[in-house]
Amino acid sequence: MQNSEGKMTYKEYLLVLKECSPYDFCEYSDNSIDRRIQKIMRDYHLTMDELIHKTRNDEAFVELVVEAITVNTTELFRDPPVWKFIRENVLPAFKNRPKINIWHAGCSTGQEVYSMMILLHEAGIFDKAEVYASDISKKALENAKKGAYKYSFNYSKYQENLNAAFADSVVPKITDFFDVSKESDQLIIKPFLKNKTKFVRHDLVKQDLPFYSKFDIIFCRNVLIYFNGGLQSRIVQCFHDNLFPGGFMVLGTHETLNGFFKTKFAKKGPVYSRTNTFHFKY
Repeated sequence: MQNSEGKMTYKEYLLVLKECSPYDFCEYSDNSIDRRIQKIMRDYHLTMDELIHKTRNDEAFVELVVEAITVNTTELFRDPPVWKFIRENVLPAFKNRPKINIWHAGCSTGQEVYSMMILLHEAGIFDKAEVYASDISKKALENAKKGAYKYSFNYSKYQENLNAAFADSVVPKITDFFDVSKESDQLIIKPFLKNKTKFVRHDLVKQDLPFYSKFDIIFCRNVLIYFNGGLQSRIVQCFHDNLFPGGFMVLGTHETLNGFFKTKFAKKGPVYSRTNTFHFKY
């Protein structure tokens, strides 16, 4: 596949990447994938021909490419009004339930996962939660499992987000959940939170789900925006099929449902509830 000047395009490169690895990014959004491949070429000082050659002959480089394509920024309690809504309007429904299953799809470096666990802890339902988190990126998952973040870069922002998420309530402190080391410039999640989650490497696009149960809440924030329309629909259908009736799906603030799925989910504030009057009992 070539452009009008006879040069190879990023779409041809994605086919090469698919042939040389387990990864298939062919249905990612054109603009986002093009920008990221261009950045890879700039960072490694490669032409498209050189990029293709290196991909065909260097397995370690392929992993670097995947990390670059799937990179996602996140922070503790990102978009605080979303977390405030979940705290006030979603979690109370589980107070009298014996169990709550939660999946963070595309969990990146884990701050979203730990945000949710802080909410669960403060709501008094931490012990009854089963929490799973997945991402395609090996490096992101390793960082998520460690739960260690830069103190200097994050402390003030994380506490600010925490304050906003717990507005009109008793606000916990970052130090309730993180060990702070100014000397090593780290915020390290406390073991009782870190050891709660089952982290799994998983390709949301190609692989079957590695879980044996359905979920009450599925998070997939700021992931769908990188997919084209057809792939978005497939992923949302997957979430629908793996949610209990009445379960909740949490997308990014700039991600919405269209067409057919508006009949399968009811929007409640910043979250979506699977439409069905039947509520599963454990």
